[in-house]
Amino acid sequence: MNRRILGRTGLAVSEIGFGGWAVGGNQFGNSYGPTDDAESFRAIRHAFALGCNFFDTADVYGHGHSEELIGAALSGVRAEVILATKVGGNFYNRDVHPLLKDRLAQLAGTPLQQIPPDAPLPVSHDVNFTPRYIPFAVQQSLKRLRTDYIDLLQLHNPPMNLISNMETYGVLEDLKQEGLIRFYGVSVHPPAEGIAAVQATMPDTVQIVYNLARREAEDEFFPAARSAGIGVIAREPLANGFLAGKYAPDSVWEKGDIRARMPRQYVQQLAALGQRVRELADKAGTRAARLALKFVLDNQAVSTVIVGMKTVQQVGENIALET
Repeated sequence: MNRRILGRTGLAVSEIGFGGWAVGGNQFGNSYGPTDDAESFRAIRHAFALGCNFFDTADVYGHGHSEELIGAALSGVRAEVILATKVGGNFYNRDVHPLLKDRLAQLAGTPLQQIPPDAPLPVSHDVNFTPRYIPFAVQQSLKRLRTDYIDLLQLHNPPMNLISNMETYGVLEDLKQEGLIRFYGVSVHPPAEGIAAVQATMPDTVQIVYNLARREAEDEFFPAARSAGIGVIAREPLANGFLAGKYAPDSVWEKGDIRARMPRQYVQQLAALGQRVRELADKAGTRAARLALKFVLDNQAVSTVIVGMKTVQQVGENIALET
């Protein structure tokens, strides 16, 4: 697979990276439907076999489960891959499953019998970017990834005021000096946050949404990132799968799939665009997903594009798009 340089890190990353959100599972209602761990394991290994060397995950994906799977699948080839994970979502003191209610009671110091059986469960995680929490979370990620260093640690959707917070970057610099991480970056939502990260001068990379439906990054962010030597990681190239042209405006998803919570008008707009991309792809003798990924990779500001894949078939289809 072709490689590109990830900005000033100098890391040579595969043009298509493995997005680890989906393999974390949907037990917490914030992923892409059911998964099979054995199949996920094979998918990760298959991606590596096809030339993918960039694997992106986050500690909150499946509350550590994505990291565990990636760590297990790649433990024998650690020196040949680039592991990127994220920090900032504190799920350690949260309870999102009835079976863990006794653990929550222990942590909270509340007697189990005082917790009503029908009490609403807390949300998946809190946001925590404190100097005390980040090193703790990194240590947990290292264990799950079965490694003694992380190639790229990213702040996971931090609020705008933290993107320019030098104290936070100081913590990351300390982790770098300790050899626990090699580089660090920021994963953001709107381009304005990406520009703020570039202006902060500290992050080595910025991860941002970029696809045929979301092109705002082209206006100011991409030029600023290229000028500063920032590595750009493009995510959601298929817009949650819609740009693969396989969903209709009236498609529905089961509970636990993030698309089930999307506003119907948004679903209809994305589905319509996906169908249009599919029509264009049919005329060109290719597939919609290939066209959508090619659009992202044609932008030279992009170092790598991460695609969510949870089956061997999906890996084969998406990695093949790059060749």
